[in-house]
Amino acid sequence: MRRNRTRVLLTGAAVLAIGVCAEVAFSFDNEGAKDPVDAAVSRGLKWLVSTQGKDGGWGQDGGETSYVRQGERLESNGNDVANTAVVAEALWHTGSTPTRGPYREQLERAVQFVLSHVEQSPAEGLAVTDLRGTQIQRKLGPYIDTFLAAKLLAELDGDMGTPQTNARVRQDVQKCVAKIEKNQLKDGSWNIAGGWAPILGTSMASQSLAIAKAKGAADTQVALDRIEQYSKLQAAPPVRGSGSGIDSGGGMVGGVIGGIPASAAPVSATVSTVEVTAASAGVPLYQSAQVLEQLTRTEKDRKENAAQIKAINGALASASFVSGYGSIGGEEFFSWLNVSESLRRTGGPAWQKWNGDMKAKLLKLQNEDGTWAGHHCITGRVAVTSAAILLLTADREPPADAPKAIHTSTKNR
Repeated sequence: MRRNRTRVLLTGAAVLAIGVCAEVAFSFDNEGAKDPVDAAVSRGLKWLVSTQGKDGGWGQDGGETSYVRQGERLESNGNDVANTAVVAEALWHTGSTPTRGPYREQLERAVQFVLSHVEQSPAEGLAVTDLRGTQIQRKLGPYIDTFLAAKLLAELDGDMGTPQTNARVRQDVQKCVAKIEKNQLKDGSWNIAGGWAPILGTSMASQSLAIAKAKGAADTQVALDRIEQYSKLQAAPPVRGSGSGIDSGGGMVGGVIGGIPASAAPVSATVSTVEVTAASAGVPLYQSAQVLEQLTRTEKDRKENAAQIKAINGALASASFVSGYGSIGGEEFFSWLNVSESLRRTGGPAWQKWNGDMKAKLLKLQNEDGTWAGHHCITGRVAVTSAAILLLTADREPPADAPKAIHTSTKNR
């Protein structure tokens, strides 16, 4: 399948250029593909769509306990917004749209699931769902559903096929954006307590605001400036004795640490004041990946933050640093995705090596049923399989000075 995209290359701050490019031919609906990556992605997609709920959503593990950890109990029942949104991202980035593609129907149903939850949520507060205690919430923070929904809908804005559905998506994007902006913490992050690695939620929130701004759905520059300053502080040289500025390989990582400042009081009273500890933030990989993605979005960013970026890239040469917590969980997959997005923008040997190594790693980690599963924290096959698919296909689009998600896609119909 080949299609042309009119691609508007945007940053979170400005339109850079408008161009037309021919997208790489996808064969992800063909499990018998000769290319091992295509075959692996196809198997993963096939499993995902086979476990979609009647309501259009997905839950933690496709309805079954992960066999990677035989004694694990599912942490929630039913389908949720966060898992559904990340599956929809995987479908969208492998060639399906709400109107065309091998999994058009599944994507359209998933989007309807997300839209209905956003629309039923109150205008106040940060939540878009009343479901609590899901595995992905417990690991990435209680409002990860909102951040992932905002990111998905901002990407789909303008590509829903009809003026009516586009207007509906735009309205829901604006609702999510308002929630996110109003509840940004005073330090610029969204590291709200209640998760093992809330910094990954902060990363999703920031990306969603950048995409929404690029699409013209909302002016989010104030919030984006604040999260950029937060990220620069995390990459600043550490004060000796003030925290764990040591990576898992024993070296300094340019001040990027697992801990998060305790001055994380919310802008809005709708989210209670919290203190996020180093333990809840996870290992330095998660924070480093967030900082790297945030500080490499444009050529200007890369020049201004060259020293910090070099330090993080140096840390990525350490296998122990890249392994994150030590065993591989969903947090590692999402962190690797941030790294891939960052290195892809600059290209060159570092990107080629990272991308090649990551593909080899993921092909070895795929389970017999076509899934990927974490061995700690986010063990559910739904989120991890979706993240793995996004990682394997990160090089399928031309590099540009923006997160891949900020590339508006207007399909020729």
